[in-house]
Amino acid sequence: MLPFYSEVTCFSLFRRRRIMLQGNQTISEFFLLGLTAVSAQQQHIFVLFLCMYLVTMVGNLLIILAIVSDAHLHSPMYFFLANLSFTNICFTSTTVPQMLADTQSQSPVISFAGCLTQMYFFMLLVDLDNFLLAAMAYDRYIAICHPLHYAALLSLKRCALLVVTPWVVCNLVSVLHLGLLGLLNFCDQREIPHFFCDLEPILRLAFIFIPFTLICVSYHLIGCTVLRIRSAKGKWKTLSTCGSHFLAVSLFYGSISGVYFLPSSAYSAERDKVAAVMYTVVTPMMNPFIYSLRNKDMKGAVRRLLIRKTYFWSW
Repeated sequence: MLPFYSEVTCFSLFRRRRIMLQGNQTISEFFLLGLTAVSAQQQHIFVLFLCMYLVTMVGNLLIILAIVSDAHLHSPMYFFLANLSFTNICFTSTTVPQMLADTQSQSPVISFAGCLTQMYFFMLLVDLDNFLLAAMAYDRYIAICHPLHYAALLSLKRCALLVVTPWVVCNLVSVLHLGLLGLLNFCDQREIPHFFCDLEPILRLAFIFIPFTLICVSYHLIGCTVLRIRSAKGKWKTLSTCGSHFLAVSLFYGSISGVYFLPSSAYSAERDKVAAVMYTVVTPMMNPFIYSLRNKDMKGAVRRLLIRKTYFWSW
């Protein structure tokens, strides 16, 4: 069987056709079955996901440009946020354009090489997303529990290390998974359910468990520090600095748990599709709103960026 591809192609089922040519050459194609088999709904799905994709691109790009152009946002927290926004752009671009093309195609297919390429980038970016969320949780832990040592513990060199190291590790893990997957044999004309308890999700869960554990430990220590604050106002002010990150973490891991953590006896293809849409499309789209609407500095930076761009184009 081909584990994990159903995630990579955005909540799809597929079957494989193997065409034998002269000289024993093999051309492999995957036939993708999308969100719905009802042709009348395909156009509505195309318009909806195209709009979501454009909002994701514009929103995350604005976050990156605002952080880069505003000196007030040159801090570890916003450094990690800019990297998260960049990852979200790449993450969504790995899956959504393919799905949009499939909805307009009478015979949606992807080559075996294209499948492996898409899987590589999907595994790389979803794991990077996890580690960046863990780095942001660590940033909040240092800011709240060790504020006097914040600058030393999160220097530019250490921040760069917290970003570069996951890139290296996630690349190695993705290449390893892809190499093992390339050695497998596949059955002809076999449909694969969107998600079942196969090998790849189990392996990925073991990898995802590391950053998720770091996030939980960080918030536990933050909670212990907050409980020692006497005034209710002080507690609320401290917790409010974690609100955006906690909401993003809840949205991301909540949707992933809907795909992976429920037992196979509770499997539902429709529920799986909804959960997959949440963490592959909705979460990257919502992150710019989550991190900007509750953050005065970010809203101010975005406003100044838009004013500068408007002034520039007016000339």
